[in-house]
Amino acid sequence: MTTIVSTEFIKPSSATPPHLKTYNLSVYDQLIPSTFNPLVIFYPNSGIYHNPHDQIHDLKKSLSHILTKYYPFAGRHAKFAPTCVDCNDLGAEFIEASIDGTLLDFLQNSQHEDLDRLFPHGQTWNSSKCSSGHVLQSDTVIVLAVQVNRFTCEGLALAVSLSHKIADAYSLVRFLHDWAKMSHGFSKNKTGEVPTEPCFLSFESTNINFSGFSLELSNDCVTRSFVFPNAKIHQLKLKVSAMSVGSGQHITNPTRVEAVTWLLYKCAVEATTKSKLDSFSPTYMSLPINLRDKMIKQLPENCIGNFVTGLEVHTRNEMEMKPEMLIGEIRNQKMKIHCIKDIETVFASLLITSSSNHLENRQRKLDNAYVYTSLCGSSMYQIEFGWGTPIRVTAPRGPKKNSFVLLDAPNKEGIEVLVCLRKQDMDIIQSDPELLCFANVSLGAARSFWMPKAKL
Repeated sequence: MTTIVSTEFIKPSSATPPHLKTYNLSVYDQLIPSTFNPLVIFYPNSGIYHNPHDQIHDLKKSLSHILTKYYPFAGRHAKFAPTCVDCNDLGAEFIEASIDGTLLDFLQNSQHEDLDRLFPHGQTWNSSKCSSGHVLQSDTVIVLAVQVNRFTCEGLALAVSLSHKIADAYSLVRFLHDWAKMSHGFSKNKTGEVPTEPCFLSFESTNINFSGFSLELSNDCVTRSFVFPNAKIHQLKLKVSAMSVGSGQHITNPTRVEAVTWLLYKCAVEATTKSKLDSFSPTYMSLPINLRDKMIKQLPENCIGNFVTGLEVHTRNEMEMKPEMLIGEIRNQKMKIHCIKDIETVFASLLITSSSNHLENRQRKLDNAYVYTSLCGSSMYQIEFGWGTPIRVTAPRGPKKNSFVLLDAPNKEGIEVLVCLRKQDMDIIQSDPELLCFANVSLGAARSFWMPKAKL
């Protein structure tokens, strides 16, 4: 049972200057689905704070200070077809909640869908499915919302929802790192500092009159966690390499993400084909790629916003499902990204292709795509607020049918993939012998081989 203890809005510690009061959204921001980037971080009771109120006080104080640097996060934008963020300093929503049970019990016994109740108003990927009436009725969107969930053991689950209209998942993780550094300073009775200031690019005012692509999650979809231990990933990489020998496109050193992505795509497409009692149908995968360090004119790594592009890899026949074909095409498309001059070139291309007919066609393709998002290597297990590192970092149930979110496992033990499929497809894939040779399936919110090492 989740009980809301308090709700307030944390405003920036310093007012936003007049010349920064309006933050224009880029053409890419306007195309982005009207969703949120949700992430939940679990911390055991470290014993550092003897009074939980002091811990909450430091969190609020550090959030107020970090919002002066991330000033658009304290603003509001229109719910439908926004073109800018009103940096009005109304603040981020901060909710305290208590959970009836221990952190260990929750992780071991909850289903992945149970994570929704840890988020502000149940606000995860899709704002239209929020449990709070005032969120649904409002004409504006609160850019950033935080819910601190305290368990009976004094462990915490910090759940954060950030509007995708303003920033991508990379930006969310960077914000959490910076907030944690600020909070760590306050917990040591020091002034919190952020080594590198976040960079918000200035965009010209643009209006494509489009509310953004939609991500629909049907009621027959379920999310399961598939964990690939490092030893199994090594075996999978050897298999991929061996399968491509003599093909003319030998994949000599597949990355761990490439190998896992190929296997999951192959097994997911096969599961869909079996559940429909049908033959192979052409399909494709979409892979959002961080553009910041890929273009000729790179963006600073501290650049906050939506700076990704979606690679589209089509499989028109079963031959193209082979690893050398699939991984080879992913690599070919990544090479093309390195030829892009700058971010302005990307936005100009998007503006040219933003006609209604083109956007409708892209929406139909998105509805049927297998979408793979990788947050591997983002150091999420190093987000340290002053009371130790997290024992679990994850996201709620998938944003859409046929979605896959790749995350680092704790202690660099492997890769965890949150897989969202139709239930009939999930029943097949989680019994797939080829997949089970390399992955462990966890039905609940906890990893199948996760063992607590701290007081929970």
